[in-house]
Amino acid sequence: KIHAFTSNSTCKAVVQIGPTKRILFTNKQRNIKMISILPATGSAKVKSVLSGDTVVLLGRAAEGGKAPEVTFTFERVTAPRMASKANNNVDDPEAFPSREWLRNLCVGKTVFFETRKQGATAGDRVYGLLFMPDPSDKTKQWNLSVESVRRGFCIPKVLGGDVDTDAADESAGYESALQVAYKEAVSNRAGVHSDKPLVRKLMNAGDEFEAMTLVNKSKRVCTGGTVKCVIEYVFDGSRFRCLVTDPELESQGLIYGSFTLILAGVSCPRVGNPRLNPPTPSEPFAEAARDFVELRLLQRELEVTLHGCDKSGVCLVGTVHHPRGNISAEILKNGLGRISDWTVRMMSPGEVPPLRIAENAAKRATLGVFESYKPPVLTGASEFMGTVIEVTSGDTLMILPNGETYDAESKLKKISLASLRAPRAGNERTGKPDEPFSAECKERLRAMTIGKSVKVNVNYEREIPMGPNATEKRQFGTISTKQKADIGEVLISEGLATTQRHRDDDEKSARYDELVAAESVATAAKKGVHSTSEYKKKTVNDLTDPKKAKTYAGTLQRAGNTKAIVDYVFNGSRFKLFIPSENCYVAFALSNGRCPQPSPSAGAASRGKAKPAEPFGDASKCHSRLNVLQRQVEIVCTGVTMGGVMTGDLYVGQGAQRRDYCIELVASGLATVDQRKIDYGEAPKVLIDSQTAAQENKLGIWSIAQVKKDEPAAAKVFDKADSKIAEIQISEIRSGNHFFFRVNGDESAKVIDDSMKIFTDTNGTNAAPCEVKVGKVVAALFDDGASNSWYRAKVLEKTDKGKVRVLFIDHGNEAVVSPASHLRPLDMSLGTDQIPAVAKDGKLVFSKVRPIEEDDGIDAARMFQGMAWGKDLKARLHGEAEGQVLVTLYEADTDSPSINEKLVSEGLARIGKRYEVYDIVNRMGNSDSLGKLAKDLEAAQNSARKSRKGMWVYGEIPEEDED
Repeated sequence: KIHAFTSNSTCKAVVQIGPTKRILFTNKQRNIKMISILPATGSAKVKSVLSGDTVVLLGRAAEGGKAPEVTFTFERVTAPRMASKANNNVDDPEAFPSREWLRNLCVGKTVFFETRKQGATAGDRVYGLLFMPDPSDKTKQWNLSVESVRRGFCIPKVLGGDVDTDAADESAGYESALQVAYKEAVSNRAGVHSDKPLVRKLMNAGDEFEAMTLVNKSKRVCTGGTVKCVIEYVFDGSRFRCLVTDPELESQGLIYGSFTLILAGVSCPRVGNPRLNPPTPSEPFAEAARDFVELRLLQRELEVTLHGCDKSGVCLVGTVHHPRGNISAEILKNGLGRISDWTVRMMSPGEVPPLRIAENAAKRATLGVFESYKPPVLTGASEFMGTVIEVTSGDTLMILPNGETYDAESKLKKISLASLRAPRAGNERTGKPDEPFSAECKERLRAMTIGKSVKVNVNYEREIPMGPNATEKRQFGTISTKQKADIGEVLISEGLATTQRHRDDDEKSARYDELVAAESVATAAKKGVHSTSEYKKKTVNDLTDPKKAKTYAGTLQRAGNTKAIVDYVFNGSRFKLFIPSENCYVAFALSNGRCPQPSPSAGAASRGKAKPAEPFGDASKCHSRLNVLQRQVEIVCTGVTMGGVMTGDLYVGQGAQRRDYCIELVASGLATVDQRKIDYGEAPKVLIDSQTAAQENKLGIWSIAQVKKDEPAAAKVFDKADSKIAEIQISEIRSGNHFFFRVNGDESAKVIDDSMKIFTDTNGTNAAPCEVKVGKVVAALFDDGASNSWYRAKVLEKTDKGKVRVLFIDHGNEAVVSPASHLRPLDMSLGTDQIPAVAKDGKLVFSKVRPIEEDDGIDAARMFQGMAWGKDLKARLHGEAEGQVLVTLYEADTDSPSINEKLVSEGLARIGKRYEVYDIVNRMGNSDSLGKLAKDLEAAQNSARKSRKGMWVYGEIPEEDED
């Protein structure tokens, strides 16, 4: 406590150390006369011992301030010099025992001092005498200077400077006592006077010895696995400089080893460094934490359990055992530090709970570093019960809370296991592979939780990045079932997951310490991700590819009842299955039922491939996700579609609970029986009866008005026309049923061909600027094999490379051209309003074919080409639908089998749905020719189906595969 006094000519400052006050400095008429740091006599506590003749005294701290410190050196004696960089880390003889005797005697204790010399020439150092009670006779005082000389730890010296007259006799008596003690030490060959005084060589970890060597030796050699160390210096509340003094390590050459110790389980604020440029400030509460630890540990010889090293391999991590308690817990309890996650992992599980309790107490009291702490705010209930609907990864689940009806995906809660990290699944699109054991972890979590009732304790929430500028607030919690108290602990104990490395101030699982303990056991046993063996990924055959599916279909059909796991639900009746016995994935659809189309996924919507949702489509999908997703089911494969989708029956449940899932969907009004199966008499009676009951009870899709198949509500627009016979030539073939044709004898064809030749002769082949607009008709340059010529073309679209796609309207072919070199304006006299497009867009009526990209599609186009290209054909023109002329083509006369029928009979085309056929027939006025053609095509299709020709080679085509 500093007291200041001022007058006209004098300024004084007085410091209070102990019960007395003393002048700190005096300034008289601006001339410094003397600096007084300590009073002539007083008492203080010894903070540390620097050498055999120098200590640091600690005064009483003022309120809200730091306790003053004074370096105090024995008067008229000198001790051997301690090791430092200046003397190559080697002590003067007997320097360390000298320091140790004084340290053991007075560190942390109160001593009485008598100052003899203090002034500006010595900086803040004070010279004098220290006294302590005589251990053998408490009524007497020991003069520590004399006792140190008596034991040979110090040597008297002659003091320089003048001696005050009043103090001369006192000094002479002190000098006499020193000389007597010195002679006694020499006589007894004590300390520095011995024949072989100790010369200590200081060793630094990382330079003279490996830090991990000390860890291993301490566990094998030292009693109880702890090593004796002196805490030489405190960097901050959780980092110390330690000196090995354990005699058991002398034989190992590690005694007097110096190392930095990181206190296990605790991380304290860092103390700043004023010597840097610019100086670094201390973090809040850093000074308080260091003072707290210095008062209790500095220069104490304590037992230390060493756990390991930090990443640098130089600093050791350990637990300090103090006789009066756990220093780590005391630091945490006072809010002077946080639990350090990475060092906690090195501790034994039994040592961690006291630290967690202490930290939680400081958080609740908002002490120290937790002064601004607020408990995590949750957006929902902190605890709830629910049913696991889906396991999306090895650590994340979708849960339906109890009391909620699953009619939308928004009803599900996405919960991730708190403080757990599962191996991440890869990404095929980016080429990122799966991390080892990602599939095994997800499968184990699925087996423990799917379809079961679970209890969720939410611990914290995080904002999870979900793409550019998008995040998702997700809850993290502990999930338990009747059999497992903590699902995450099971995954970690089996080596399928690891604990999350949190920052020290992050919220964690309430059972974090148990998770860490489980990970330690798994690591020691080298289980799963901790194994040193090379991971061999299990390869699964993906039979969702159509070619592979068709090849493998026979095996699955012959296998009969097969167990499978539903991996994904596309809609209520279409799934992706994993078949363990065959180690493969397959796409599977119910052969007898059809569910409405659900809402498109976000991915499909973004790619523009989304189909509109149908009524009860989402309800049927939710029903399947709730009842069969990721469950074990039993399937019977009966066929495969052209798209590689296996078809058959699916059964859920076991024993008496085993049931046909298609019947369940139909009976609930969430699916309909395939109409073709009913028409062909192939639908089981129980299915038909179930559908009839659902209709009568108006369940599900039967609760709303139904669109009749033979009278579509939104019929296609047809242009009625009398059926007429024409002779045509094919000018372009797009697929097995789509083509462009010219009518033989059409005067417009000759006129436009001659006109475009004149246009080419007049303008040459150079392009000209023109308006490039979708739908506009222009002149486009085309090489017909003989020369470049201009033809009429309609702009269809602009590509992303500055080019345009055009349709040559007089021939039907398309091309992608550059406007700068291949387009020019068309004369107004050549516009389509003057001369209509010569090439007509035609389609074989009633027929459907596979896309040209598929094998059956290209075979259909080639057969069509072989029958029609370059020939004069007979065509029955029935009318137009959506801009296409519906045509029946004949190679000879109209009484012979049509090209439409020939394609169907070879299984390369098929007739459309029955209501589509009826619709065309009705719209075209119930034409006899159309009626006869429909019957001929149906007969040809039945023949191809029975003969397993073309697209029927793998059996029936389900409705899902028709679009």
